[in-house]
Amino acid sequence: MVSPRMVAVVSFFAVGCGASVGNTASALGTESDFSFFVTSLSALRELSGSSDGFGGDLRFGETGAGAGLRGADKLCATIAERSLAGAGSKPWRAFLSASSDGTGAQVNAIDRVGTGPWYDRVGRLVASSKSDLLAQRPASADAAIIKDLPNEDGVPNHAPDGLQVDNHDMLTGTDTTGKLASGGTCSDWTSTTVSERPMAGHAFPRAGGTNNDSAHWMSAHQVPG
Repeated sequence: MVSPRMVAVVSFFAVGCGASVGNTASALGTESDFSFFVTSLSALRELSGSSDGFGGDLRFGETGAGAGLRGADKLCATIAERSLAGAGSKPWRAFLSASSDGTGAQVNAIDRVGTGPWYDRVGRLVASSKSDLLAQRPASADAAIIKDLPNEDGVPNHAPDGLQVDNHDMLTGTDTTGKLASGGTCSDWTSTTVSERPMAGHAFPRAGGTNNDSAHWMSAHQVPG
């Protein structure tokens, strides 16, 4: 794709969400530049109707081939709209890889989100380019969010309500190059019962962590179960 897309990352597991925007930000904190967030635990609980969130089944009412990715994208758009009127009309894409797009073609998360730049809900830069987005932590991110990627309201995920609510792991199914990782994708994001262990990234590094298995935002470890 040519233009950047809105990025969102999904959990209870979070999911990262991104969307298409212009080449520069304008009217910071408005619908025009809002293009990246990590789904909040509260939104996932409310929309799923479960305290456990969605887990690996992200169909969100979609059916048929490719329903997991389409549902995840719809989930991103729904959450964006709840935070900022008009934002849901953008082409939001969940930062997810999958073994098939519904036609048998492999899907790589990095190919779903355009070319950048991406900004959070309050106008802070998350990444200016794909190469920056592929860094362990988005290389050009604002210092306030580089180590704690914000949710749809621009609030860091570590403790969005002021408490130690840990929305740490973000489902991606993705390796450190932004492509499909081994280990599975919960039947391409349609199941909570399969024994696959998809790759997850970290919204924020573990305390004191700087190495790949604790700090990488898109590919830190396989989910525990």
